[in-house]
Amino acid sequence: MNTFTYFFLLALAGSLGVRFWLAARQLSHVRKHRDTVPASFAGRIPLKDHHKAADYTLTNTRIGMIALLYDSLLLLGWTLGGGLEWLDNSWRGAALHPVVTGTAVMFSALVIMTLLDLPFSLYHTFVVEERFGFNRSTPTVFFTDLLKNALLLVVIGGPLIALALWIMEASGGLWWLYLWAVWMVFTLVMYWAYPAVIAPLFNKFSPLDNDALKQRIQALLDKCGFRSKGIFVMDGSKRSGHGNAYFTGFGNNKRIVFFDTLLESLNPTEIEAVLAHELGHFKLRHIQKRLLMTFALSLVALALLGWLAAQDWFYQGLGISQPSPWMALLLFMLAMPVFTFFLQPLMSLLSRKHEFEADAYAVRQANGADLIKALVKMYRENASTLTPDPLYSAFHDSHPPAPVRISHISATMSAH
Repeated sequence: MNTFTYFFLLALAGSLGVRFWLAARQLSHVRKHRDTVPASFAGRIPLKDHHKAADYTLTNTRIGMIALLYDSLLLLGWTLGGGLEWLDNSWRGAALHPVVTGTAVMFSALVIMTLLDLPFSLYHTFVVEERFGFNRSTPTVFFTDLLKNALLLVVIGGPLIALALWIMEASGGLWWLYLWAVWMVFTLVMYWAYPAVIAPLFNKFSPLDNDALKQRIQALLDKCGFRSKGIFVMDGSKRSGHGNAYFTGFGNNKRIVFFDTLLESLNPTEIEAVLAHELGHFKLRHIQKRLLMTFALSLVALALLGWLAAQDWFYQGLGISQPSPWMALLLFMLAMPVFTFFLQPLMSLLSRKHEFEADAYAVRQANGADLIKALVKMYRENASTLTPDPLYSAFHDSHPPAPVRISHISATMSAH
């Protein structure tokens, strides 16, 4: 073991300790407030639904702690335990072209990682979600989705991995810059193509057939200056009882999507308010800002990888004896989350800022009271806890806690 090994182990222990501490805070805070509905929700959410949300949160947090320990042990097994070293040596023995060898190693690692995570996915879907009344999936749907994801990995991921490895081999010291350019183009293409090409592989998207609601929505779109490829209803109930709404794509391929479960629980004015919030993200250019931040952060990350890939201590410190482009990518993917975990509150803070801004936009374009009613229904239907631990939430939640968000909307309404 070299100095970097100890640094990695220290970072892993530190992040693991903080995560467990935050989870313990969450468990304690939610249990403490389980029997009292927050004042701002009194009369809106029954105590039995508040109990359900608390129990759902407690269950997921406990399972998350087990999964966290499991993932940390797997990380040690892949790196210092020799898992990647064994996999690399196994494929090197086939004496294939380096790009083929690297692609095979990365594919094998991703497949094995998916299989190792499968028990938790199955338990969450067919035990936890089933217990709380959310699961609508079947084993056939679950494993069909898994197969489709595997095929997408082969069809899309395979050529992308091979191209990345070829660039790393053939482009000299600035390979990371060329790879960043390729990644940027790929991201934009996928973001544009996802609504029409990828998403329909997993869900059915039907044009909204409620004429009165369609007219109301179209009036809001015209008011906000939003043009899209259409308003669609997704069969989210095929897999889950959770509801949501979003818009996806960009340019001339934008789509507005409502989960069918959401349309079942909200009335037309509430749906309009939720859509106004989503349009706020578009109008305030949040999507573009997030893309630009993603590109900037990926540039920094690839520049760092470009330097680390040339350092023998980076490989040796994580259990790899033979440096290679594919090992550099795999080690970076596995090790980086250990170090970047402490940046999560900053990313959550930015995301929450955007949510507040989108809420304020929705209040100006629709009815703020309807937005509050819609959010309360969504919190209730999705069993979202109303009393998360503030510090835990700051690390893990991209949206503001329910009482804070409702209070912010109310204050915005008063100001207008």
